Amino acid sequence: MTKDRTLAGHQDPYMQERQNIAVFVDYDNIEIGVKSTLRREFAVSLCLDALKERGDIVAKFAYANWSRQEGAVRQMAENAVQMVQRLPSPRGDKNGADINLALDALEMAFTHKNVNAFAIISGDSDFIPLVNKLKAYGKTIYIVGGKAFTSTILQQNCHEFISYESLLDDSKFPVREAPPSRPTPIPSATALLGQTPVAASQAAAPAQQGHGEGHRRGGREHRRPAPLDLPHALPLVERALATLRRRGVQPQLGLLKSTMLQLDPSFNERAYGTGSFSDFVDKLESNGYLATTGPEGRKTIEVKQVAESVAAPKKDEALPMLRQVLDIYKLDLEDGATGDDLAGWMTKIHPAFDVQKYGFQSFSEFLTFAQDNFLVRIEADAARGLIAYPPAETPTSRRTAEIPMETASAAMAAAAADGTELAADEAAAREAAPVEAAGKPKRGAPRKRATTKKAPTNGSTTVRRPRARKPVE
Repeated sequence: MTKDRTLAGHQDPYMQERQNIAVFVDYDNIEIGVKSTLRREFAVSLCLDALKERGDIVAKFAYANWSRQEGAVRQMAENAVQMVQRLPSPRGDKNGADINLALDALEMAFTHKNVNAFAIISGDSDFIPLVNKLKAYGKTIYIVGGKAFTSTILQQNCHEFISYESLLDDSKFPVREAPPSRPTPIPSATALLGQTPVAASQAAAPAQQGHGEGHRRGGREHRRPAPLDLPHALPLVERALATLRRRGVQPQLGLLKSTMLQLDPSFNERAYGTGSFSDFVDKLESNGYLATTGPEGRKTIEVKQVAESVAAPKKDEALPMLRQVLDIYKLDLEDGATGDDLAGWMTKIHPAFDVQKYGFQSFSEFLTFAQDNFLVRIEADAARGLIAYPPAETPTSRRTAEIPMETASAAMAAAAADGTELAADEAAAREAAPVEAAGKPKRGAPRKRATTKKAPTNGSTTVRRPRARKPVE
C-alpha cells in the first residue's frame, strides 16, 4: 500500500499514523481450515510477513491446546509468538480460545493506547462482534484467513482482508500431495510383483480420484488457486473511480487501491494473477479496460470500457444451480457429503458449471458463500476436507414453510373474523344481562353438600363425618 492515501485534501483515517499492530491467532481454526481446503500445513510466518508490510507488529499471541500441537510449537517460537495455553474442561472447551482471544484483544484496546491496529488470523464468523467493537473504538482491523473457509460476512466487515491463498508460493511451500502432471498408467502385473506390498498398492492406485478437475485431493484447488478473469474486477474499479470523481480527487494508483479496499475489504490484486497493484492496473490497461496518463508513480486512471459491456456473471447467480443439486441429493446430504462429492454432483447435473466463471477461485470458496446464504452448513475436517450438511432450520421456520402463504393469510383473516363476532356476541350478552336480571328474582348461592372426607393415607380406617346440627328449639 502506498503512502499517497489523501482523499480530497483529507488524510485517510486508516493511515493517519504509523500502524502498531497486535496479532491474535486462533490457531485451531486457521490450522484446520488450511489443511481441509488447501492440503497444506499452516505457516504463521506468511501471515506475519504480510502484516509487516502494513505496519509494526508490537504484540503476537496464539491460542490453542499446545500439548497437542507439538509440530506448531517450534514455528511459533521461531517467530516469537506468545503461545496462550488452553486446557479443555471435561465437558469440552469448543469456544474457550475464542472467548480468551476476544477478552485479551479488548483489554489491549483499553490499556495500550499505542496499539491502533488489530490483526485476527482466523476464519471464524464468531469474531464479527469483536471486529465491530474494535472498529467502534477507532482501531484498524485486518483479517487473515483463507477465502475458501472464511465467512464472507467477516471479510466484508474488516478494513482489509488478507487471503491466505494470495500469500502462497508453491516453490517455497509445496503442497502436501503433489498432483500428477498426466494420468498415471496402471502398471503391469509383472512390475507390481517386483515391488513391495506398500509400493505396489500405491502404484496400482488410480491417478484420478473425486469428481472434476480442480476438485481432486491434491489437485489444482489445493495448489495456489488459478487467477480470476479481469471482468470480475471491473465493477469495483468503476465504482471506486466514480467515488473519487464525486470527491473531486484525481484518481491515482494509491488512491484507487485505498478506495477499492474501503468499498470491498476482500479485494486482492493477487487473485487476478498480478503481484502488485501497479501490475494489476497495467494488466487492465493492456487488455483495453483502462487508460492511464502521466509519469510513472503518478498515473491518472480512466475507464476505457464500460463494465456492462464485459459484465461477468455475479456470484448470486450460481446459487439456484446449487439449490437444485441439493434438492436432488437431499438424502445423500443428511449424513454429510464432502466438497469433492458435491462438486461431482454439480458437474453431473450442470456439466457447464465452472466456479471461476462466477468469481470464485475454488469450489470450497463457493461452499462458504453458499453457507452464508443459508443453503448448506459446512464443517472443516483435516482428513476429509469440507463436509456439507443440510442447513440448520428452526421449528418455527419449518412450520411456516409447510403452510402456504395464501392458506396462512386466509386462516388469519378467519381468526380475526371469528374474534370480531365473538366480541359482538359478548357485548350483546352483557347488554341483555341487566334486563333479564330485573325480570327474575335473585337466587341465593347454592349450598355446598357435605362430603365425606377421604381416608388418611397412613393406614388408619377412621373416617370423619360431618358434625350433626343441633335441633332448633
